[in-house]
Amino acid sequence: MNDAILKMVKFFNVLREPLLVQALLKGTVAGTEHRRLLQSLDCRHVVDIGANCGQFALIARKCFHDARIDSFEPLAEPADRYERVFAKDENVHLHRLAIGEKEGEARIHVSNRDDSSSLLPITGAQTRLFPGTGERETRTIRVAPLDSVLSESQINKPALLKLDVQGYEMQALQGCERLLHCFTYVYIECSFVELYTGQSLAHDVIDYLHQREFILKGIYNMFYDHQGYAVQGDFLFESKTLS
Repeated sequence: MNDAILKMVKFFNVLREPLLVQALLKGTVAGTEHRRLLQSLDCRHVVDIGANCGQFALIARKCFHDARIDSFEPLAEPADRYERVFAKDENVHLHRLAIGEKEGEARIHVSNRDDSSSLLPITGAQTRLFPGTGERETRTIRVAPLDSVLSESQINKPALLKLDVQGYEMQALQGCERLLHCFTYVYIECSFVELYTGQSLAHDVIDYLHQREFILKGIYNMFYDHQGYAVQGDFLFESKTLS
């Protein structure tokens, strides 16, 4: 299924629910493609890294009505839209920074589509497969490890760690290293081809999490190129120790 068809399906699903329509009017299209999977999980806390304007957080709220949601988004424009959507939800917390291994500042490559922005340079493969995602500018943003924002005692179990960070998956996971043991699930977008310069690919992420006692349970929302080759998908891992 190509990108245009996926967008049409998502838009149709959004129009079926008043809450999601309200969010759409504020600038956020809910990530309804994640609904079926999320409904199968037990979750009291969602840590949403790479939140953009709240697409995933919105569908997570629909599936986990009482869960705490902590989202991380370093770019001002999508973060502003996120806050408009969740202004009345006291159990949602937005942190305007990126998660990485060390605390400091970094340059982010801002895409013409802000949900494709990355701390790694955008490749020609990315712009060829996803037209309109070329670099518009760079900015300086704040980066910090997850445990500089959340403590172990603040994570309500069972918890889900979601990462959608456009090629920065390994660095973000390393930024979560000291709290990984708190999560029952890790849900992460991974690529089979290099869309961002220097990114770790799917097999690297699988190996990293396997070494930390997480088992790959399934791959969802696969995207293929016009020749039928797999490009990327959403990978669900489950903790061996907490499951």
